[in-house]
Amino acid sequence: MKDLNGKKAIVTGAAQGLGLAMAEGLCTYGVHVCIVDVSPNLPHVVEALKKKGYQAESLQADLSDQEQIPTVFHQALDLLGNELDILVNNAGIHKPMPAMDIPIADFQRILDVNVTTVFQLCRLAAQTMSEKGKGKIINIASVLATQGGFNAAAYSTSKGAVAQLTKSLSNEWAQRGINVNAIAPGYYETELNRFILNDEDRFASLVSRIPAGRFGQPEELAGTVQFLASNKSNYINGAIIPVDGGFLGR
Repeated sequence: MKDLNGKKAIVTGAAQGLGLAMAEGLCTYGVHVCIVDVSPNLPHVVEALKKKGYQAESLQADLSDQEQIPTVFHQALDLLGNELDILVNNAGIHKPMPAMDIPIADFQRILDVNVTTVFQLCRLAAQTMSEKGKGKIINIASVLATQGGFNAAAYSTSKGAVAQLTKSLSNEWAQRGINVNAIAPGYYETELNRFILNDEDRFASLVSRIPAGRFGQPEELAGTVQFLASNKSNYINGAIIPVDGGFLGR
């Protein structure tokens, strides 16, 4: 992965959990990373990365505000010296709730953050990457892109859309030298899954369906994002790579 050294990356939703693990995974190979997140804890997270000797920037922004996305993108680009090699669209939200009960406003907000924001950032990144004739866009889908999930109508719909968007954009931009791929994480020990981790029966039921016999740890996603960000994946376009302990293969 030596070719990653000196590259510039934007990683969204990386103040904690899977996003932070992927951002740090890129940092370990010398990537200069700008983390975009709404969390007030973001400056402390980035400061901790810098203390480890990594190049990292923080940009606090609400990615649900569609009108602000172009401004946020260009602010992040400015922090990276107006260069961009890698975009990781990790930011996403979920509100577990029966489909009969979820308010339309919440359903729409999940689609806005998980899909429309991803599309906007992909397009903005592709415009910048096209100038140098290469780039890596990595979207974060989910095993629920193909599984319906439970009390997850909005979330599973959004992640299915991310998977199809990834394939569509890869068809358009491969000849520009831009690789668009997605990672589909399974079940991980993160705050997003706290409601599952705290439900002993549901947790046990899910673990019984995972061949690896456990939930994943966030750092176990780092290798996949490193690979997709590197030159080793130059002939991979439109792939949706599950990192799920075998969940989808069962």
